[in-house]
Amino acid sequence: MASREGENFDVGQRLTVDIEKVAHGGHFIARAGGRVFFVRHGLPGEKVEIEITSVGSSFLRADVVSVLSASPDRIVSPCPFAGPGRCGGCDFQHISPTRQRELKGDVIKEQFLRIAKIDVDVKVEEVAAPTHWRTRISGATNAQGAIGFYAFRSHRVIAVDDCLIAAEGISFSDLAKRKWPVNSRVEISAGSDGARTVAIGPAVRGSKVRITQGPKILREQIGDNVLEVSQESFWQSHALAPAVLIGAIRPFVREGDQVLDLYGGVGLFSAGIRDLVGGSGSITLIESSPSAVRDAKRNFTSSPNIYVHKGDVGSEIRVVTEADLVILDPPREGAGKEVLSSITALHPRSIIYVACDPAALARDCAYLAQLGYSLASLRAFDLFPMTHHIECVAHFEASQTG
Repeated sequence: MASREGENFDVGQRLTVDIEKVAHGGHFIARAGGRVFFVRHGLPGEKVEIEITSVGSSFLRADVVSVLSASPDRIVSPCPFAGPGRCGGCDFQHISPTRQRELKGDVIKEQFLRIAKIDVDVKVEEVAAPTHWRTRISGATNAQGAIGFYAFRSHRVIAVDDCLIAAEGISFSDLAKRKWPVNSRVEISAGSDGARTVAIGPAVRGSKVRITQGPKILREQIGDNVLEVSQESFWQSHALAPAVLIGAIRPFVREGDQVLDLYGGVGLFSAGIRDLVGGSGSITLIESSPSAVRDAKRNFTSSPNIYVHKGDVGSEIRVVTEADLVILDPPREGAGKEVLSSITALHPRSIIYVACDPAALARDCAYLAQLGYSLASLRAFDLFPMTHHIECVAHFEASQTG
């Protein structure tokens, strides 16, 4: 029990509240007794009964356990394993797909207004059906050797017999019939070539996994390009994400450009734009993951104007002397002011920022404004349907002065 101000509450306590609006991270805001609640499984405008799951000094967390007055956008979750206390993977299963995208747009707008002091109006674009899209799955096994996923903010494994968002190539229902090593992590990847890789390792975060089925390297067909992606290397999880994101980036590329591809991974964006850059241009890819760098070097063996550098972006970018176009796809926490300062010091014509966290993007947007680059356009894509996650592509140009 804790309270900065207002009434005291306890974990497990139930009360009736009105859901106000969506918040970043898949939560919804409610208030009671002078306190702020971050509530999961609600919808704006609903009157619900909640159960408190954690108590903090500044806010409390809770789950909806009963809907007293439902939003017209509430639907029956198509997945039987979604809901309070169940699988923590999908937090928007109870919301119609159209409303999911609207709420994600609201989150982007709120984060940019609050953090960057910019009023944006972005429509989250539908990409495909909200099910059977995920080609990379990270699951876990329980003490009985059944496969499933962790409950939200918990190490408790919820065993499932299928995953509704898993791509068909994952064949999750078949995997669920197996007996697995107990208390383990299971990583499954499906390539566009139809191959599937299964790897198992300790449940401890960051521990190494061992491939038990399938190839070590998957081959991904992206237009006319075939890229090799090792099991340890990052790859976009939505089956259509590579094509969608490349399509959003290509309009900003010119023939002869000197391109800087930061956090470039195995070379997705480099491969997607090299035809536009042409023989008179070049691409410098910087990536810290040893596995991804090895993949990228293999992928561009026959591309003499694509240079792959291994190392921390913040350090390696200092050796770069010019760039017409910078593309960056940083981790969820964003690039940060130091990296952005190094980018803007190159005076690129355009900066294309691919982001999976609108709060980090909004923060870095504010940094870029301080460094002389303003937001020229912003697109958002529903590449994580049934979840609160969003993918954005932001275009920045040098601010006009004088």
